[in-house]
Amino acid sequence: MDTRHNRFVLAVLSAACVTPLSRADVPVAVSLHPPGAMFSTGRAGTGMLQAGEAYFRGDTLRAGLWRGIAGSWVDLNPAGATGSGIFGAAGEQQAGWATVGGITRASIWSSTRESWIDLNPAGSVHSEARGTDGVRQVGDAEVGGLIRASLWTGTAASWVDLNPAGSEASAAYGIEGGEQVGRAFIAGSQHAGMWRGTAASWTDLNPPGGVMSVAYGIGGGQQTGTVFIAGAFRASLWTGTAESWIDLSPANAMDSIAYGTDGVRQVGYAVVDDRIRASLWTGTSASWVDLHAMLPAWYSSSMAYDVYSHGSAIFVIGSANIIDLGDQAMMWVLPNPPAPCNLADITGIGGPPAAPDGLLTGDDFVAFIGAFAADEPLADVTGIGGPPAVPDGLITGDDFVAFIAAFAAGCAP
Repeated sequence: MDTRHNRFVLAVLSAACVTPLSRADVPVAVSLHPPGAMFSTGRAGTGMLQAGEAYFRGDTLRAGLWRGIAGSWVDLNPAGATGSGIFGAAGEQQAGWATVGGITRASIWSSTRESWIDLNPAGSVHSEARGTDGVRQVGDAEVGGLIRASLWTGTAASWVDLNPAGSEASAAYGIEGGEQVGRAFIAGSQHAGMWRGTAASWTDLNPPGGVMSVAYGIGGGQQTGTVFIAGAFRASLWTGTAESWIDLSPANAMDSIAYGTDGVRQVGYAVVDDRIRASLWTGTSASWVDLHAMLPAWYSSSMAYDVYSHGSAIFVIGSANIIDLGDQAMMWVLPNPPAPCNLADITGIGGPPAAPDGLLTGDDFVAFIGAFAADEPLADVTGIGGPPAVPDGLITGDDFVAFIAAFAAGCAP
């Protein structure tokens, strides 16, 4: 288990708090729960916009948006709708559902209630949009008595049936560019899979030994979901094939699911110590970070659905539960330090213990000379013979020559 949360400066920001959330110096958990709401859920985010739904006493479930704080809630429930919700967002487009005229309809918005577009295809008795890349949308539609994975490009008439041949039912949950992910029921078993715009392009991602599986998220060449294997649901990561499957489930987890990915990080939940914990990974089981540990003790469980970076911050969107009160939309904001520009970028402004900051400055030079003279590990920037050899635990002339050359070369534009 990753215990880095013990070093976090933790905060839950109130609805009245305004903070520059595009920059996170320390991790914070931000409650997005709208004033007066009974319960709420954050589903997705993009830039400074977060999307989900909220329920108000005596009312209906309403799709809505936030811009970083609880008090920024914007109601997107269309006129005449008896309920609505959002599952995905990209750019200024949100994808979800609205119940109008007694039919639940796949829907998109462009950040206002008036922008609502009904995607329900002709002949469908129920449909939902589960994800969007800002241009195309995915989800499912019940047509001809069969629930079918579906693809749209902004209108009901653009509907494409993605249900693979022989599948008894299917649904698509995520989209990026020309690829879609979801699940299909094959010979009575639920299999995670991918499409590339047509039913015939279906690729089965169910790994060897998997009893059932689902793919929920896609981003940067990665797919995320869960596989039931060896008696447990295991948060899962793929890179386009069943054979690429990676088990993300942390040690001692009873069950886990990965819902979203940005191509670097994955988010979802893991059940550890009998508690459902919002979770973050960076590609391996050992990388697990317990996001629930950032929350005050009155939250009994939590889940994370989406992750993305904006400015110098990483945003994780989800919800946290208070017993007897219900779910509350939650946003975790984490530092996203820049990658070192080259091997001479060994510290940040002010010198150690500041982390590399993507810049080469006099602080890097002074820090290296000091560490080299003191035979300290900070000066170990390469191995014997110099780059591309990796640091080897020794401080030698190769480290000195490599540092001076990299410092003189500067950061690539």
